[in-house]
Amino acid sequence: MGIGTGIALIAIGAIVAFAVNVDLGGTVDLDLIGYILMIAGAVVFLISLVLVLRRRSTVTQQRVSTDPASGEQIATRRTTDNGEPMA
Repeated sequence: MGIGTGIALIAIGAIVAFAVNVDLGGTVDLDLIGYILMIAGAVVFLISLVLVLRRRSTVTQQRVSTDPASGEQIATRRTTDNGEPMA
């Protein structure tokens, strides 16, 4: 379930609530079902948006060089989180 699903639920709910004029004899209230679908779509959309914004990416770079004086290899590691260096 993602952002597209939320938008689809909102659209389907709006169609059911505002565009469908069918009399089912009082057994099912299509307006209420449409409103429920729109609310569910809004909730799914907001949850998906929060999860996308919270997603983090971590990049680790390692560089190995040789010290010319001692011949010892030196490894330098740098880790960044969303483009900013981590402490």
